[in-house]
Amino acid sequence: MSKTVDQNIYLEVKDHSVSGEVFQLLKHEDLEMLETFPQPSLDKLPQYYQSEDYISHTEAKRNLFEKAYHIVKSIALKRKLTLINRLSNGEKTLLDIGCGTGDFLQIAQKDRWIVSGIEPNEQARELANQKTRNKVFDIDYLLKFEPHSFDVITLWHVLEHLPKLNAQISVIESLLKPNGALVIAVPNYKSYDAHHYKEFWAAFDVPRHLWHFSQSAISKLVSNVGMSVYQTLPMKFDAFYVSLLSEKYKSGIMNPFKAFWVGWRSNSKARSSGEYSSLIYVIKRGEN
Repeated sequence: MSKTVDQNIYLEVKDHSVSGEVFQLLKHEDLEMLETFPQPSLDKLPQYYQSEDYISHTEAKRNLFEKAYHIVKSIALKRKLTLINRLSNGEKTLLDIGCGTGDFLQIAQKDRWIVSGIEPNEQARELANQKTRNKVFDIDYLLKFEPHSFDVITLWHVLEHLPKLNAQISVIESLLKPNGALVIAVPNYKSYDAHHYKEFWAAFDVPRHLWHFSQSAISKLVSNVGMSVYQTLPMKFDAFYVSLLSEKYKSGIMNPFKAFWVGWRSNSKARSSGEYSSLIYVIKRGEN
């Protein structure tokens, strides 16, 4: 996509985890959304995920950071299950797009959800299928599901990775039952920790993150397919997790004390502004 007059360079950000390349973040003023530029071609994009440090595709617990990640993940999984159970109308069909190693699908399946997952990474998909009795498929399978098949569709930190954003949102909407709920969790570039760390903010994660959303951007994007945001929920752990990794990018070392302070300040400021480090959007059809 070429630059246009309504796109300004918001920031230049380095790929800290794989390539070391520098990318621009272009701001779409009409959407209040940032776009990574240039975006890798579809055939080259998988190369930027080829790292032992890409934590959502592995189950490694090699250091304090990875161990802390998995402890927080276990707590988050229970909260995610509570959320989708609240959204269920009695029927329990779930599609988790970008399901990684399948932990969320596994806990939902044990709670009597009929689950399906989409995961493009082969290694992660194999792990997920071991946990879910082969309920996880490659990205091409997304177009093979029958329309209106799912009561709940979830994307936990996945929407920011998807090329052809508007087309993907349209496909996802078509798979949702008429009274179903779409749950999207994404980083929020308007949070305090994002402003604090600037180009070192780990949740920019270029070029794997192709898009960077505000609350306004999510509302406008889903309105294009006749949907509305019904509820916005904070992901408070993300402020600490992202700040810890951002400290490493900024200074070369993980400083848990400083990261905790920035994370705490971010959550404190968000109590009044609503701009948490990451946000969960519960989305349904029709007007809010």
